[in-house]
Amino acid sequence: MQAVRIEQMVSEDGRLTISGLPYKRGERVEIIVLPHVEKSESPQPALTVGKLRASGLVGLWEGRNDIEDSAVYARRLRQEAQRRDLDYDSAGH
Repeated sequence: MQAVRIEQMVSEDGRLTISGLPYKRGERVEIIVLPHVEKSESPQPALTVGKLRASGLVGLWEGRNDIEDSAVYARRLRQEAQRRDLDYDSAGH
């Protein structure tokens, strides 16, 4: 299936006229109408190592007395979150 993309302005409420399609009389087509979304002129810049370091996320848990090993702590948080998801799903939600 070949898609044809045409942008058209609605000139009258609820009415759209499309011409110049590459199809012949009697051919069946499917029409999907979507509102046009303006593309952002400036895409979000990539996160660089420098920006990540400056963000405050790196070293976030530093100096906490209740966390001896951050990798172990993070692993435990992930496991608890997974268990909550399973508990939530088994409750019929």
